[in-house]
Amino acid sequence: MTDGIAPDEFNLRVLPASFYADPYPTYARLRREAPVLRCPDGSVFLTRHADLLTVYRDNRRFSSDKKTQFAPVFGSGSPLYDHHTTSLVFNDPPLHTRVRRAIGDALAARVVGALQAAVETLVSHLLAKLHGGQRVDLIDAYASAIPVEVISNLLAVPAAERSPLREWSLRILGALEVGAPTDVLAAGHDAVQQFLVYLTELIDRRLPGLTPDDDDILARLLRAEGEAGVLSRHELLHQCIFLLNAGHETTTNLIGNGIGLLADHDDIRRQVLTTPALIEPLVEEVLRLESPNQLGNRTAVVDGELGGVLIPAGTIITLCIGAANRDPDVFAEPDMLRLDRPAQTHLAFGSGIHTCAGLAVARLEGRIGLLRMLERFPAFRIVRSERAPRARFRGYSRLEVELA
Repeated sequence: MTDGIAPDEFNLRVLPASFYADPYPTYARLRREAPVLRCPDGSVFLTRHADLLTVYRDNRRFSSDKKTQFAPVFGSGSPLYDHHTTSLVFNDPPLHTRVRRAIGDALAARVVGALQAAVETLVSHLLAKLHGGQRVDLIDAYASAIPVEVISNLLAVPAAERSPLREWSLRILGALEVGAPTDVLAAGHDAVQQFLVYLTELIDRRLPGLTPDDDDILARLLRAEGEAGVLSRHELLHQCIFLLNAGHETTTNLIGNGIGLLADHDDIRRQVLTTPALIEPLVEEVLRLESPNQLGNRTAVVDGELGGVLIPAGTIITLCIGAANRDPDVFAEPDMLRLDRPAQTHLAFGSGIHTCAGLAVARLEGRIGLLRMLERFPAFRIVRSERAPRARFRGYSRLEVELA
């Protein structure tokens, strides 16, 4: 699929397997030929960096609320509908404002430094289980384990109770794929219900011993629940699920995609090993080149236009982050991995009021996870890899590596 899918043939609901392996030729073609593309279902697909910024930064014209969009997909009042229409990312103010306020600065850059030692210890522990000459799936044994443990620590989930979290999260997020089949939706509904039962039990155990000194995110949310007009119990439960979902899957993809890119760039490996400080621009390039979250959505609130194309009120807009982050109008040599790239605004974490609340944590996990793995096994090579067949979340379902 060197030339990519033509604009008049592009349909997010019907994509060939080659697209999941490499969507970027299609994104480049759409950006050139139809950057504001009207899709068969009436939605609009955006691929230019400038257009995405316009939408991200104008939450009055472009809404994040998904109640109308999700009702026919999940069923109004269903577990998936209740979850996704309550979570931070799919809401506008005032709910969005209340939740961000409740979380406060628990995920801000200035407090992430305190997490560094714990992440280093976790990564060291995971790497100690691996040895040279071994063939191992680094998604299962490494990349997915880091964020699950970190976010679970932030929410004070007991270590012995974390094993189902990743599977629940994958099922819930899998239901967000365009045209997800009924069995995927059923698995997602079931995962939400199981998650809610678990969190209710966790909170019942936690509340009696809660003190003002407890500063994990769950403690903050529980205190906010007691403040008038901040959070209801229903909202609180769904924010916990959202934080676990958002914190785990995208960071798993960041680390996995980084390992995949390093495998293809021996020169970059050598540079980072020689100058470890280069891990910071490497992580930014991984986020830009292989954005863990490739697609976002908004709904037009009023009639308007983008790029000369009329966008009537009610139009669903798909923001193609994966395309915008390779826009040649913003990034020189956009398809190349460059550690000397000038500081520019990639959109892997979104922009505007919905900029990812956990971006500092994700960057920390990415830097430590990639650098320590590379230092421990500098000559690793990929034996077999499988991309998850998803358009929204880009990552590996399997990344079998020979360690050396």
